Amino acid sequence: MKIIFMGTPQFAVPSLKAVIAQHEVVAVCTQPDRPAGRGHKLAASPVKEVAVAHGLPVFQPQTLKLSESKEIRDELASFGADIFVVAAYGLLLPKGVLTMPPHGCINVHASLLPAYRGASPMQAALLNGDTETGITIQQMDTGIDTGDIILQKKLIINLEDRLPQLHDKMAELGAVALLEALAAIENGTASHTPQDEAFATHCPKFNKTDGLINWNDTSKSIINKTRALDPWPGCYTMYNGEVLKIWRVDGLSCDDNAAPGTVLNKHTKGGVVVKTGDGAVFVTELQAVGKKRMDATAFLRGFKINAGDVFG
Repeated sequence: MKIIFMGTPQFAVPSLKAVIAQHEVVAVCTQPDRPAGRGHKLAASPVKEVAVAHGLPVFQPQTLKLSESKEIRDELASFGADIFVVAAYGLLLPKGVLTMPPHGCINVHASLLPAYRGASPMQAALLNGDTETGITIQQMDTGIDTGDIILQKKLIINLEDRLPQLHDKMAELGAVALLEALAAIENGTASHTPQDEAFATHCPKFNKTDGLINWNDTSKSIINKTRALDPWPGCYTMYNGEVLKIWRVDGLSCDDNAAPGTVLNKHTKGGVVVKTGDGAVFVTELQAVGKKRMDATAFLRGFKINAGDVFG
């Protein structure tokens, strides 16, 4: 099939490479170049880098609203694509774009819809301590992740999975699911199952302040938060008026009646024990302002934390 691919971040790269290998990708849409790094130089998206490497036409509109992008929309229509494939594109597709190709637009979504509609499904799954997630290939409509389900593939979330590990597994699974769905669409065997609105949940974008740890929470919820928000925005606490990043923690049983956030013990070879709402956690990776993230052993050689100190 002739495909126009729409995507931006690394998550979309395996899907783009998969369709390039098995179909005719006639054009790629991705977000405009953004400032990145310490020098804030404009950087291409991972999807654009792949598209350019394969000599594909690249479009980077700020919007696809007809009033502001008629020229680009006319050019996209001129390619005569059979279908548009969307994977973490980041722009809303208006009805005029959704209905442009004969097979419409399909989306590679990183959850088992209708659960976790929205921008951060993988983070939400980790934050909630889920043991299973998956990829949904859905027919897009004008709602946010509300269209019919074409195909789903499940994935087990391991206890040691953090966002980077889950992201990479899901990205690869997304590519597999996408090729299967495209084959079914091409041969006319694709199913279209409406989503059950009774089971719909939503997940918003996270911001920097979402990383603040509430030590009154359970140890499990704090552990899951550090898994879900690594590397961005990262979890943190306040210590002596400064931000202290908390990257990795393990749970501990604890009957100490100290206030949550209290440092109970410090191990120069291991980490820092901090009281939580229902026990304690063992902090094993930290980062001070202006420093690199370090394992606790290295961190505590140059940063003083004492038993009885309070994180807040």
